[in-house]
This record gives sequence, C-alpha cells and structure tokens, in this order.
Amino acid sequence: MKTNDMNQPVVHAIFILLAALCVIPFLLLFMSSISSESSIVNNGYSFWPKEFSLEAYTYLWSQKLAMFNSYGITILITVAGTFVGLLISALLAYPLSRRDLPIRGVLSFLVFFTLLFNGGLVPTYLIYTEVFHMKNTLMALIVPGLLTNGFFILLIRTFFANSIPVQILESAYIDGASEFKIFYRMVLPLSLPILATIGLMLTINYWNDWFNGLVYITEPRLFSIQNLLNRMLSNIQFLQQNNLGGQNMAVNLPMNGVRMAMAVVGILPLILIYPFFQKYFVKGLTIGAVK
Repeated sequence: MKTNDMNQPVVHAIFILLAALCVIPFLLLFMSSISSESSIVNNGYSFWPKEFSLEAYTYLWSQKLAMFNSYGITILITVAGTFVGLLISALLAYPLSRRDLPIRGVLSFLVFFTLLFNGGLVPTYLIYTEVFHMKNTLMALIVPGLLTNGFFILLIRTFFANSIPVQILESAYIDGASEFKIFYRMVLPLSLPILATIGLMLTINYWNDWFNGLVYITEPRLFSIQNLLNRMLSNIQFLQQNNLGGQNMAVNLPMNGVRMAMAVVGILPLILIYPFFQKYFVKGLTIGAVK
C-alpha cells in the first residue's frame, strides 16, 4: 500500500502532463484565431494575443447564411449517417458473432477483405454517379466510404461474442423469443459501451469529412461545413495570389486568423459532445480485452 501511495503523485503528474499536451494545441489554436494578422505575421503564433482582433470571426460572420446552411447539412448527415451506419454494423455483426451461423468464417473473411482492398476512386465514382445517381444529393455525403466499414463491424462482433453470455440468449430462446426480439431487447441494451464507441467514431468521421463533398457535390446549397470552410479558404488564397485589375481584392483579409478561426468553428461541436461519450468510449475499447 505504501508503494502505491508513493506512486500515485507520479501517476497523477503524468496524466496531468498528457492532458496538458492535449489541451495546449487547442488553446494555441483559439488564441491565434483572435490575434491580428499583423501580429501573427510579425511575431508568429503565441498563447496570448499581442494584438487582439476579431477580424477572422467577423469575416466568417459575413458568410453566416452559407455557414448556417452548411451547419444544418452537416448536422443532418451526421445524425442520419451515424444512426443508419450503427444499425447496419450491429445487424451484420450480430450474426457473425454467433458460433452456430453456417459459413460464419467465410462471411467474416469477406468483411475483413474490405479492409485490405477497394475498387479505387474512379470505379467508385462511376458507380455512385452513373449507377446510383448520387451526385449532388445528400446520399453522396452519407453513403460513400462512411456509412460503415469492416473495422467497425469486426469490433462490434468481437464485443458481442466476448461480452454477452450465451446463457442469456439460450434462455431467451427457451422463452420463445425470436431472433429480432433477442437482438433488440437483450443484445443492444447490453452493448451500450461498444455502440457509443462506434457511434462516436462515425460522428467524428461524418463531421470531419470533406472528401465526399469535394468529389460528389458541386451545388453550394449542399456543402457541408468542412467543404464550405475549405472553399472559403481556397477563395481567400486565390484572391491574395491574383491581382484583379491591378488591385489585390483580399489584401486586408486576415488569412492566418481565418485559417485558425475555421478550425475552431469546425471542431468546437465535437469538443462539446465528446465528454458525454468518453466513459463509453473507453469502456467500449477495453471491454473483452485479453487480461
């Protein structure tokens, strides 16, 4: 006990240091976003603004209508994609976790195979646009590459196989419960940690995704927040690098501050919701591990 008591301050100090290493970059990011462009150019990034300025956020606010629309699109695809992706992953993982399923090994291999190989960008683009006609639709922001993947399915399957007692399922069979009722009334309630873990991963993937919008979306009304911020940044860079009529139209735009402010605006919602999922996230990743 004495040795453990002596080690506790060291452990606490290590975790405080790790927590600080996680928080400091976000602090620097925010402080840079409220610094003036001239102070960033002359003095670099600092943890306290030498010249306080809200020019970056003023510029973003000038695009408020487009940003509100993009936030709405992002929230919609994140909620819908997370729910549907979680449902599909759980529905596929549950039979794979049952040892009495015929060709269980073949199906598991097919799921694992998708982690190693894919069709490539061009065939994928042609299938989604020419066959499924998803270009410039919300489905293009939900389905391609994000709805589910083999890693999530195998992770849920392992949880089902190792953490849900077979005796519970057998007793439900004896009582006359159907497979769907067992899955809905017994398996899912017992799997909250892994479902919250995968749900958080899906949420992060959907919220941070910009690639699908870049490839499949050309209509501004369907831009997600990440696509909108990326295009706004590209427009600022274009204006700063090209003189139109002999005059640089973006000479007063706070390029560095806007870049930092965009990162703050893009990541803030995830920072706010993460603490509510953290306990499930840790438990979902560790439960069923080799001890």
